[in-house]
Amino acid sequence: MTGKSDIAVILVAAGRGSRMGGGVPKQWRMLNNHPVLAHTIDAFRAAGLENILLVTHEDDRERAETLGVPHVLGGSSRTQSVRAALEALSDTPPGKVLIHDGARPLVEPEVIHGVVGALAQHPAAAPALPVTDALWQGENGHVAGLRDRDDLYRAQTPQGFDYARLLAAYRSHPGDAADDVAIARAAGMPVWITQGSESNIKLTYPADFERAERALAERQAIEGQTMDIRLGNGYDVHAFTEGDHVWLCGVKVPHSRALLGHSDADVGMHALTDAIYGAMAEGDIGRHFPPSDPQWKGAESHIFLRHAAELARSKGYAIANCDVTLVCERPKIGPHANAMRDTLAQIMAVEVDRVSVKATTSERLGFTGREEGIAALATATLVRT
Repeated sequence: MTGKSDIAVILVAAGRGSRMGGGVPKQWRMLNNHPVLAHTIDAFRAAGLENILLVTHEDDRERAETLGVPHVLGGSSRTQSVRAALEALSDTPPGKVLIHDGARPLVEPEVIHGVVGALAQHPAAAPALPVTDALWQGENGHVAGLRDRDDLYRAQTPQGFDYARLLAAYRSHPGDAADDVAIARAAGMPVWITQGSESNIKLTYPADFERAERALAERQAIEGQTMDIRLGNGYDVHAFTEGDHVWLCGVKVPHSRALLGHSDADVGMHALTDAIYGAMAEGDIGRHFPPSDPQWKGAESHIFLRHAAELARSKGYAIANCDVTLVCERPKIGPHANAMRDTLAQIMAVEVDRVSVKATTSERLGFTGREEGIAALATATLVRT
């Protein structure tokens, strides 16, 4: 992709915007408490482009000084204004140049990046949208005919070019043109079409301002939503005792031993419960279900896990995913892993694809290697928007 440091952006804003009405040129009207051009400049900065040159009218010289970007005076037409900006850049010429209507403040980074990316392979590129509506030819207020809409596009900006070739095209062009693409094509430059956006509207009529205000308000509301992501870890150990089964992640697994504990000793579920509590900075199981309280003697561990999941939801968190690792030589976990995932998902009221259960051994090392007990590690991710 073309390096952003080698790209200049020309914002064309020398027009008077007579169709908008209201006396103040549209590019200087306030949009959500800032001039339209301020939003346009911010859009390119958000896309990582800082080399911005504004083309403005002589009457707007003082306004232009407030925007913090260099500016040149335009001419009586768009073509003359762009030509003035291109000449102003010739002392320190960039490799590429993007030319954008100053009254398109809603241009998205994806549209800008699409043009920049295309310039790595093409001498010119511009965003557009295919025409989808029927096209009529009018005469005296009536439909006089139809036009084929196949292969027709609605042109947008920024239009991007190899700077040297576009400057030469402008210098050789005798008069005005509809846009920069027209001048480039007249000079023999092929222009690649990139993806435009319905949001990239040009403010032309009063209703366009209302639409732009709504769009900016929606964007600001989305950007203002902070995502709170919490990560918690849990660890638990239970020793073996006499018995003929163990409870692991809510599943009764036949075994030659049982696990010793105050409750049902479900080491996997205990670790996961502590991970969820930990993500909320809510302590551990012992804080919510004290072992000194006899009512929890022999309690089923799903009570603890369900409480942790419901507490998370009451605080506005969703369980994005959780991962449990059981550490033991025996019993073998693989044949029961899917049943464990299903059970944990049901207890927490989440989709099963958000739950992982796996096992490992400790290579015959330590208390798990000597088959004195089972350990479990768990991680839980909570998200609140």
